[in-house]
Amino acid sequence: MKKHIPNSLTCCNLICGCMATGAAFYGNYQYAVLMIVIGAVFDFFDGMAARALGVSSPIGKELDSLADIVTFGVAPSAIIFYLFHEVHYPEMLASADFSLFTFHFSLVKLLPYTAFLIAAFSALRLAKFNLDERQHYGFIGLPTPANALFWGSLVLGEHAFLVSMKFNAVFLFLFMLLFCMLLICEVPMLALKFKNFSWADNKQKYIFLIGCLPLLLLGTSALAAIIIWYVAVSIAFPKFIRS
Repeated sequence: MKKHIPNSLTCCNLICGCMATGAAFYGNYQYAVLMIVIGAVFDFFDGMAARALGVSSPIGKELDSLADIVTFGVAPSAIIFYLFHEVHYPEMLASADFSLFTFHFSLVKLLPYTAFLIAAFSALRLAKFNLDERQHYGFIGLPTPANALFWGSLVLGEHAFLVSMKFNAVFLFLFMLLFCMLLICEVPMLALKFKNFSWADNKQKYIFLIGCLPLLLLGTSALAAIIIWYVAVSIAFPKFIRS
């Protein structure tokens, strides 16, 4: 019986991802983000349960990756897809169209579908993680849960700005491409795993945690700001992460 507990938790993660995706397609950002957060909790505990019960298995590892693709790849893609329908389009972009055979396409209609690049790059990130032996004590590239939580927090906290005239679809597209690159880049990202609590051995982790404290005051946008801070600290202290 106990061997099924970790996989059951993983399936709960998968179900949360499906629910988040469905909610996002209806523009229900609050519910979508809530399901991503709950999915992240299940994702945290399935691995812990497998190790505690001594029932880790190859199928569990594969199932975990499949669930993560949905919850942390497809669900944030769906959020961005819907956001593309709300953001402002510059006049030049809105009027641009082109033909393919006998069909005419406008960029306004096509651009939202680029949101699913997040899902594709998340899948590539997870595939690399499963095969990369360097990622026992740190990450290479932005973890998919962090990416999903960033987009959820950003859309919830800064929705009014994102759909204002100060922002537009071009900025959203470029910002999305940046995070696609962060998912698969060869930049070491810190993992909050402590072998001991000395300052010398955990300098970058303490700097990150201390910097998080004032960011918590940002409310709904706090997670997005914390993840940007996480990337900044990881880039600023690469030698500590590799060691």
